[in-house]
Amino acid sequence: MRAAYIEELGAADVIRYGEIAAPRPGPTDVLVDVLATTVNPVDTFVRSGLFPTPVDFPFVVGRDLVGTVAEAGPGATGFRAGDRVWCNSLGHGGRQGAAAEQAVVAADRLYRLPAGVDPYAAVAVVHPAATAYLALFVHGRLRMGETVLVAGAAGHVGSALVTMAVRAGARVLATAGSQDAPYCVRLGAAEVFDYRDPDLTGKIRGAAPSGIDLHLDTAGVNDLQSTVGLLARRGRVVLMAGAGTRPVLPAGALYMNDRSVVGFVISHATSGELAEAAACLNDLVAQGALRARSIEVLPLSAAADVHARIERGELRGRRAVLRTDRAPLAEGPR
Repeated sequence: MRAAYIEELGAADVIRYGEIAAPRPGPTDVLVDVLATTVNPVDTFVRSGLFPTPVDFPFVVGRDLVGTVAEAGPGATGFRAGDRVWCNSLGHGGRQGAAAEQAVVAADRLYRLPAGVDPYAAVAVVHPAATAYLALFVHGRLRMGETVLVAGAAGHVGSALVTMAVRAGARVLATAGSQDAPYCVRLGAAEVFDYRDPDLTGKIRGAAPSGIDLHLDTAGVNDLQSTVGLLARRGRVVLMAGAGTRPVLPAGALYMNDRSVVGFVISHATSGELAEAAACLNDLVAQGALRARSIEVLPLSAAADVHARIERGELRGRRAVLRTDRAPLAEGPR
C-alpha cells in the first residue's frame, strides 16, 4: 500500500511517500480503507521526536482518519465491512499512523461516522474538537452557567472550545486578533478582546467582575501571573499548549482561593475518554454545528510539505486534509 512514513525521527523532509507492507488486524482490531487524513501540530512533534513516544520503523505518520471498514477481527464486535468510520488516536503510543491507504485501528478507538456527514469536513475537526471536549469537561470540569475564557478562540481548538462551551450553557469570553472577532461572535462568544490590547487584563476583569471560572489558553502563552488573578474562587486553568514556557506560579493566589492549574495533552487520554468525546463530536457534526473554518484538500503525497508548512506557521485558520484516493469521497456515507 502507499503511505506517508518515516524511517527515522527528524525534520519534515524525513517523510517519504511510497509503498510499504499493508497492515494486518488482530482479533480485536479493524482494518480500515482510509479515505482521508489530516496533519496536526502534534504529528510534527512525534515526527521530530519532540513528543517522545514508542515508534516502530517504518512509521506511518498521522493521528486522524475517515475511512471504510475493510475487515473486522472476530473480537471487534459492532463493525462490519462497508461501515464508514473515523479515528483520532493513531500515530503514537506504539500505534502506526493514519497517513496510508489502509490502517489498523483497535475497535475501542474507532467510531461510526453519522450518515450524511462529509468525510472531508469530519476528518478536519475530529482531533481539535476532541481536544476541546476533554479540556472543557474532563479536565476543566465545566458546569452550566460558568464563565469561560478562551484565549486563541479563532484557532482550530479554540473555535471548538467556544462552540462546545456555549452549547453547554457557559458564558464565553474570547481573545483573538481583531480581524477574527466577527468569527468568534458567530460561534457564540459573548465578548471578544484583541489579544494585543495593552489593557487586555483590565478589560477581561471588567467583563467578568466575579472572575473567570475556567481559563483555556490554546496559544500557549501561559501567563499565570495575570491568568490566576482573573480567576473566580475555585477557578481552573487548563494548560494545553506552550511546551517551552516557564511561567511564574502565583502559589498564594492559588491556594488561598481554592484555584487550580492542570496540564492536559490529548495523547494521554484513555480510550473511554476518547469515546465520550466521540459521542459529543458525532452529535455536533451530524447537526452541522461543528466544522473547520477553512479546508485545503491535498493528495497524501503532500504530507511532508504540509508538515513543513505547519511548522512555518503557514496554515493558520486552515486545515489540510490529505486524500488517499483509495475510494471516491463523492459517493457519500454508506
